Amino acid sequence: MKNKKYKESFSLTLAFALLVFAILLLSIALAWLTVFILTKVGVFGEFPVDMPSLTPIMLLMALISLVVGFVGMIITSSFPIKSINHVITQLNRLADGDFTARLKFGRTMSAHPAVKSVTDSFNKMAEELESTEMLRSDFINNFSHEFKTPIVSIAGFARLLKRDNLTDAQREEYIAIIEEESLRLSHMATEVLNLTKLENQAILTDITEFNLSEQIRSSVLLLESKWARKNIEIAPDFDEYTVRANEEMLKQVWINLIDNVVKFSPEYGTVRIAIMEERGEMLISVSNTGTPIPPEEQGKIFNKFYQSDRSRSSEGSGVGLAVVKRIVDLHEGEVSVHSDGDVTTFPVKLKKI
Repeated sequence: MKNKKYKESFSLTLAFALLVFAILLLSIALAWLTVFILTKVGVFGEFPVDMPSLTPIMLLMALISLVVGFVGMIITSSFPIKSINHVITQLNRLADGDFTARLKFGRTMSAHPAVKSVTDSFNKMAEELESTEMLRSDFINNFSHEFKTPIVSIAGFARLLKRDNLTDAQREEYIAIIEEESLRLSHMATEVLNLTKLENQAILTDITEFNLSEQIRSSVLLLESKWARKNIEIAPDFDEYTVRANEEMLKQVWINLIDNVVKFSPEYGTVRIAIMEERGEMLISVSNTGTPIPPEEQGKIFNKFYQSDRSRSSEGSGVGLAVVKRIVDLHEGEVSVHSDGDVTTFPVKLKKI
């Protein structure tokens, strides 16, 4: 890769050097042609051979070469200078926060590998910055929305508790709501802190070998109150498998995934969990039946605070799937979503270390 970039850079330098050399040759050729024509028309008479007589001719040739070379350099240098100004302009746009800035050169210049490499790298960087800015904006908007909702609810019911005409039943109901919303706020804060910690973690630690099948069964039991309340059928389809990973982190993956599919499953729905080994990789899928996720939303559900069904926003924080994505990334695995018909599946691919 380094050799390729070096060759591209060298070829660009060589191209500019050849251009300068060509201008120099053109200047000398035009100077000789001018002197030859002037000699032919008799301005210098016979072409002199002694040094004193040659001096004016040499000075004329030098002057012509300088003038032609200067004019040629002004004309040709306008192309690279224009390109450099274009790069500086786009860099200034990026620095000012305009992430729609893109580099674009003419067809001839863009054909050079070095220029194409610079253009591609710059445009990719600008696209990433634009995407990051959009995510940051969405994060702030969603963060403020998700945290504001329980706070407003707590404040509202706290005001109602000040009334003297409340019955004991109403007072108990309002206190229960305040307690529930406080716990939800605490849970959201914990999830955000956990996600922040995961995002700042670059190296996977505490790797051990454990029974993956048993871990998933344990995760299902931890969520029994949620799926039993909706009379959901849990359909496991796997044998015994072991993996080497961070056990505590991976447990969060299954709890969050199962909790998510249970949340969006209808009454008397079915949640299927399957494990299989393929070419040295563990393939785990968690799926449910119910309303499909629209294609335009499938690429967003792993973003922080994003929820595809806003009508159920009170049931979660929108952080769970972002935690799943980050943990799987730390394990150098892959997680995605497929929603077809009335079945939505979350496949997770992990290396069987």
